[in-house]
Amino acid sequence: MLFEKFEYMAEFQAELDAQHVVPFGAITEKILSATEAVVSGRKVILAGTNNYLGLSFDPRCISAAQEAAGKWGTGTTGSRLANGSFIEHETLESELAAFYGVNHAIIFTTGFAATMGMCATLAGPGEVILLDADSHASIYAGAQLSGAEIIRFKHNDPEDLAKRLRRLGERTSQTLIVVEGIYSMLGDKAPLQDIVAVKQEYGGSLFVDEAHSMGVLGTHGRGAVEAAGIENEVDFIAGTFSKSLGATGGYCVSRHPELETIRYCIRSYIFTASSSPMIVAATREALQILQSEPGLRRKLWDNTDRLYSGLRALGLSVGTSPSPVVAVTLEDRSQAISCWSALMEAGVYVNLVVPPASPSTTFLLRKSVSAAHSSAQIDTIIAAYARLVDAGLIDVEQVA
Repeated sequence: MLFEKFEYMAEFQAELDAQHVVPFGAITEKILSATEAVVSGRKVILAGTNNYLGLSFDPRCISAAQEAAGKWGTGTTGSRLANGSFIEHETLESELAAFYGVNHAIIFTTGFAATMGMCATLAGPGEVILLDADSHASIYAGAQLSGAEIIRFKHNDPEDLAKRLRRLGERTSQTLIVVEGIYSMLGDKAPLQDIVAVKQEYGGSLFVDEAHSMGVLGTHGRGAVEAAGIENEVDFIAGTFSKSLGATGGYCVSRHPELETIRYCIRSYIFTASSSPMIVAATREALQILQSEPGLRRKLWDNTDRLYSGLRALGLSVGTSPSPVVAVTLEDRSQAISCWSALMEAGVYVNLVVPPASPSTTFLLRKSVSAAHSSAQIDTIIAAYARLVDAGLIDVEQVA
């Protein structure tokens, strides 16, 4: 039967139902602010929303969206290749290109559509996609659709990347190397300078997904590529509007003029309605705020350091360096469910991440920090984890 492959998830869902726990698809009944909501009937601090700069509730973005809705309507009802190219879309593409210091940009309806569509289109049959083993599902989906040969290299391991490029020989000229700036589950950063050094030695084109690093890293907030000082060495940068910019959508920018031709070959760009003008307007406003208010990024990192240090002081396994994505790693599914439920009861919403979404066989209590969090809210999150440790729900000696 077609459904046999879903038995693992059915068993997991039955375990959740037995405990009356709803970590997946928990219903948000009311948004109170960028950092608070009523979820499943309980007022909680939002610590799992990826709203890094807190712009989803910025009144300037809301006003821009409202004005655009009145001017352009609620949707375009068509593809960018049909009736769905409004001046707002082209303006945002120009502003994104200028932000990155390149001449070419494409916007998509979602971040998933951007990375999937670009990976599916850039490489094809007879070519190679060489991707980090911990790449996002959208990257894997695009690679599978491309028809290219797919080769994985060990996560954040430039030496393994070099070994696999050496084996490819002359085929490196037809190889797309795909990595992320900040990885979405554990929050670890790619060693981009080392990866670029490998690329320079062996060849290939480099694609970096900045979904979780745009607005977070770099002097101007352009992401991990800017922070590493390698902007001239990266061929394609993709990202999303649904994290730091607090909206919905995705993009790809490049210094290569061929991107303008490629856009007419990307299925996730062609065969879907274009982004709503009110979403585009909110995104444009958020992009301007990102550039004009670097204090938001400083506040984000103050909060990040505070949360990371507090959880680490409790003896929790939270990675080797601070990141706005802070994940506590657990080994047991039932333990992860109990901890998630206890955090909700304490008024803290986090993401419960299970295989295959999490790397390897681990279970994660994943948090994403926001510039909008107050110091008191960060301390409340830390205190909630302290109670988990005190109650014996997490054995710090076991996870350290």
